[in-house]
Amino acid sequence: MVQAEAKAFDAAAARHELQETFLSSRSLLLTLRWVCVMLIQEYARRNGHADFLRERTDGAAGD
Repeated sequence: MVQAEAKAFDAAAARHELQETFLSSRSLLLTLRWVCVMLIQEYARRNGHADFLRERTDGAAGD
């Protein structure tokens, strides 16, 4: 499912420039660049949480 969502995002983003603005569902003016940065931050945060849980489970620290 994640791969399908990523492909859908890539297809939608390919039709726009990073500096283009649009209104969010909450009527906030956003750019595609802002959305991409937020997605990267959230992905990194979740990976960090998963890494922390893995370290607590197996005791191995990542490099």
